[in-house]
Amino acid sequence: MNKLIMLIIFVSAVFAGDKIFVVQREASSLAIIENDTKVGEITNMHNMNHGVVKFKEKDGYVISRDGYVIKFDPESNKILNSYKTSKSAIGFTLADDFVAVANYDDKSVDILTRDLKPIQKIKTGSKNVGIKIYKNFVIFAQMDNDRLTVLKNISKDGVKFEIHKEFNDVGVMPFDAMIQDNKYIVGFFTSKHFGTIDLDAMTYKKVKIFLDEKRQMVLKVPHFGFWSIGGDKVFVPAVGDKKVMVYDMNFKFIKNIDTLGMPVFTSLSPDKKYLAVTYSGADFPKIQIIDTKTLKIVRRYLFDGKVLHLRWSKSSPKLYVSVNDTNKVMVLNTDNWGLDKVINDIKKPSGVFIYER
Repeated sequence: MNKLIMLIIFVSAVFAGDKIFVVQREASSLAIIENDTKVGEITNMHNMNHGVVKFKEKDGYVISRDGYVIKFDPESNKILNSYKTSKSAIGFTLADDFVAVANYDDKSVDILTRDLKPIQKIKTGSKNVGIKIYKNFVIFAQMDNDRLTVLKNISKDGVKFEIHKEFNDVGVMPFDAMIQDNKYIVGFFTSKHFGTIDLDAMTYKKVKIFLDEKRQMVLKVPHFGFWSIGGDKVFVPAVGDKKVMVYDMNFKFIKNIDTLGMPVFTSLSPDKKYLAVTYSGADFPKIQIIDTKTLKIVRRYLFDGKVLHLRWSKSSPKLYVSVNDTNKVMVLNTDNWGLDKVINDIKKPSGVFIYER
């Protein structure tokens, strides 16, 4: 029995902690971080300017800006396969038995197997964004056509999609979307509203997001992956305004939180108590921490370079901050809000992605 206990302790120690993959934008690679130390890289990842990493079970996937989907093993750090869907793509989503990719340049959506073998290419005549999965549906936005498309898998024992429903004139230039329960939520580059599809009823409605007629120039469009929904609130970085907008779960407006700059990214802590906010323009090096109960700003940080991304750990009280200009990831201790560690030699870092073992 003692040997069994020792074995369990040993295995737990080996697999404890986060394994983190950081996009190295200009080095076509992912940095690998374990125990808050850079331990290696996965190279030959193509154009990683908007590289995104996702995990499904024990598989890792990357999409590159130049249209490659790459499957890798997040334990061995080995590339397993790759497939080029188009010349330009930044959006994809993972299901149990397929991968769906929204393409820009060849104006299509690709459906691939989990091993990245082509199943189906659906032509749309538009750049496509905001691709998501709900039950047996794939939903995406057609940026050029101001249209939302719902595909349905009509195969009983495989994967074959056809158009189930489309919503037209939804808003001007949809740019990204998110899923919350049965709601597909889409935002627009210019329209002063966001839209929601009730995916059970297949109905669409517009939700106004600006409370007045003032509107500053958009410096950077915040993607909806940067929204934060949790607890009893929805936090939305305003497009072109120095505020984070707060709604209840039915999208009834609660209040605006004034911020130091135009927010780009909001990220909710695992316990839903805090919200981290990043900014664009002159305020790129700054982040603020908001108490989600009081809706007050409780912490402010200034770094020595642009903060392009951040990620809360679910397994430890840490917030990882990607500082692009100075090639490092800063680790904040969220118990005392001090600096725990600086992870150096991360080449032009942007997205931070945590593989949960």
